[in-house]
Amino acid sequence: MATFAVLVLAAAALAQSAPHPDPQPKSVTVPLKLDHNRVIIDVEIPLRDGTTQRVRAWIDNGNPDLYMSRRLAELIGGTLSCDGQLCSATPPVEMNIGGVTIPLGGRIPGAGIKEAKVPAGGASIAPGLNAEINIPSSVLRDYDVIINFPDHELTLAQPGSLKFNGVKTKVIVNGGNGLIQVPSQIENKKYNLGLDLGSPISFLSEELFNKLSAAHLDWPHMTGAVGPANIWGQSDEPSWKLMRVGRVQFGPLFFTNVAVADFPKDRMATFEKRAGIPAAGLLGANALLNYRIGFDYAHATVYFDIGRLFNFPDFDVIGLILRPEDDGRFTILGVAEIDGNTSVSQGQDGVHAGDHLIAVDGIPVLGSTMGQVWSMLGGEPGKERKLTFERGGQEFIVGAKVQHFLGETDENDKSKGRSHNR
Repeated sequence: MATFAVLVLAAAALAQSAPHPDPQPKSVTVPLKLDHNRVIIDVEIPLRDGTTQRVRAWIDNGNPDLYMSRRLAELIGGTLSCDGQLCSATPPVEMNIGGVTIPLGGRIPGAGIKEAKVPAGGASIAPGLNAEINIPSSVLRDYDVIINFPDHELTLAQPGSLKFNGVKTKVIVNGGNGLIQVPSQIENKKYNLGLDLGSPISFLSEELFNKLSAAHLDWPHMTGAVGPANIWGQSDEPSWKLMRVGRVQFGPLFFTNVAVADFPKDRMATFEKRAGIPAAGLLGANALLNYRIGFDYAHATVYFDIGRLFNFPDFDVIGLILRPEDDGRFTILGVAEIDGNTSVSQGQDGVHAGDHLIAVDGIPVLGSTMGQVWSMLGGEPGKERKLTFERGGQEFIVGAKVQHFLGETDENDKSKGRSHNR
């Protein structure tokens, strides 16, 4: 008995002295990067050989589907099946963000994400974006989240762990996929608008866009998806209509001169089906870059904490519409007009649709992200850039000036492009 007692005491002492793993933190704050108004962070992904891979992840709260690159899918292992332009793959079991483990691939039977979508070939998960995985709304909805644009930080926490600041509003959260719709008003009429910080630009349904456009010929209009509206480089982007809406009430906020694009009917139908309720469009990151935005999914509440007052010159750019290619090149889809004239020289000595943009002021663009190229194409209106293009294996240079597209309705309004709390 004495020997047994000694053994018990020794075991207890060893148990007390043995190191205990630190509990997972309830919240974590990590730096974020903005690329073409998209929020990018670094995450760690466990691989099949027991190591981890650090990759860039896109915070995509307006999309419930998990996407990852083919390279990452092959590193993770598992099944990969392809049908046309899109493949499906085994998702990662988890990802780690700043020391917090985020379950993904259904470690609990019946739970988790069943598959990841993988663009065929070597395509990025989004054209012109340097990220290998996204963090969709179906993952974010299980946490408290703050996207802090002014300080370039993202905070992720267990529900109930964060203290949110700013004005708050009740929102409609789709329980099945985490998509958020915000009760809004335009022209004293009520609409639901999505909150989609994964989109660089805001959208209105084609019907509402055309109605407002016809009623307000004084609002700035243009055709051609330049700057933040040049999202994917789809073939119809040269014909997209853009407009600045004079006033939008979005929950508790009032925004003025909001740049929006028209939502083609087929894409609007898909968006509305995912939302699960009637909706008239979405407010993208372009309208919210001055804010810290808190997502309290558990209580269907969003907080808006203004961090700065700044009018971003989002459409002071060269008027090209670009398509990023899988090989890192940028193809010219079209040229936007300004004041009824082409904004970049066309014709025999100018640029054609199908040419490739090679360099801006001698700086090569091959392999750059969409955000990096648009930063090079932006600047003070009137500033001239030397653009190098390639056509049929031959390079040539065209001079082009930065234009002030979608000029605000009142140049003397010091609050233009800003929002005001109710």
